[in-house]
Amino acid sequence: MVEKVIIMGAAGRDFHNFNIYFRRNPRYRVVAFTAAQIPDIEGRHYPPELAGPEYPDGIPIYAEEDLAALIREHRVDLVAFSYSDVPHVEVMHKASLVMAEGADFILIGATYTMLRSTKPVIAVCAVRTGCGKSQTTRKVCEILRSRNVRVVAVRHPMPYGDLRSQVVQRFARYEDFDRFRCTIEEREEYEPLVEQGITVYAGVDYEKILREAEKEAEVIVWDGGNNDTPFYFPDVHIVLLDPHRPGHERLYYPGETNLRMAHIAIINKVDTASAEGIELVRRNLRDVAPTAEILMAESPVIVSNPEKIRHKRIAVVEDGPTLTHGEMPTGAGMIAAKKFGAAAVVDPKPYARGSLRETYARYPHIGPVVPAMGYSPRQIADLEATLNAVPCDLVLFATPIQLTRVVSLKHATVRVRYEYRDHGQPTLEDALSRRLPRVFAKAKA
Repeated sequence: MVEKVIIMGAAGRDFHNFNIYFRRNPRYRVVAFTAAQIPDIEGRHYPPELAGPEYPDGIPIYAEEDLAALIREHRVDLVAFSYSDVPHVEVMHKASLVMAEGADFILIGATYTMLRSTKPVIAVCAVRTGCGKSQTTRKVCEILRSRNVRVVAVRHPMPYGDLRSQVVQRFARYEDFDRFRCTIEEREEYEPLVEQGITVYAGVDYEKILREAEKEAEVIVWDGGNNDTPFYFPDVHIVLLDPHRPGHERLYYPGETNLRMAHIAIINKVDTASAEGIELVRRNLRDVAPTAEILMAESPVIVSNPEKIRHKRIAVVEDGPTLTHGEMPTGAGMIAAKKFGAAAVVDPKPYARGSLRETYARYPHIGPVVPAMGYSPRQIADLEATLNAVPCDLVLFATPIQLTRVVSLKHATVRVRYEYRDHGQPTLEDALSRRLPRVFAKAKA
């Protein structure tokens, strides 16, 4: 008997789980996806071109708020939870709702949907959103390129637009961001790597993406999203931890899963975290992943002209996902404002426009900063209008992209960058060379 299935997702892991686990599986019939976390991604269809011949009309995508009604309407047998960075207790609340409606609830094992590569894979993952995956990915790529190893990055999916045009995306030039109509969130992940000279792949079908990446890479670096597990079997599994949120490494799904699978565990941001936070993270790490090699790292803020900050009234812009479902009140921008002597950080909330007002209402923990929300043209316009309305001398933005490429601001701007820095021994390069001796021996030769 065919089981009717709903996949709970957020436009990423859910599609991958469908492609690898449910598509062409005669045991299951997926009747719907639900969407959460990301604004305005419901109301679409997973198109028939991607869903396969068993789904000639595609698969509808609904808001997660409709889940209970959908289970009743379709007499659903099974609900598969397929998105990341959710508190363990919240996962069980969702499971309880599903089971109360008469359906089974499953979490698909991490390795069930991992694909095998013909090339070595280094996965960069984390226990929470905002731990420092992006700069660590850049550092890994830098290390490999310094050894003359051809490296390609494959980014966790962010297909928020037309799915038919996002099956396989390749980013090697700035023009590619416009060609694929990238959101701010996508640009934040792809642009710094492209600036570094690294080709980035992303999209929807990660089997096809992998085969394309293998054609031009000697090593593939998986650049994870949120705290999700890798889509590819890693030869080296790196997991980042954040001592600014000590204890979270054991409290969020599937971050704890990542941690338990880690080959290398990096306690990041030790230059700005408390000694107590660092020690708690270290203790939890020893308990949960005793075989992982532990590295310490810093995430220093870098400002090219810090004198422009001193004695100024500042509006601070931070990475959006780090603040929203990453639950950080502030980020690197606030650290830079304090470090370089800003006279004041102006609270932007009274000046918020449109969708940004909704973001502050939904995430009341956000501090006196602006989350760089840009999943849609409407959000980008609201971000621009909000920043131009804030009475300040300077906009200090700590987004991974050059924000002024996508918004026009009337205020002067200064950009804050943050990079990976080893803190003591062993270094990341030392750890990688031990784990991938053939790659590093070949590079040396």
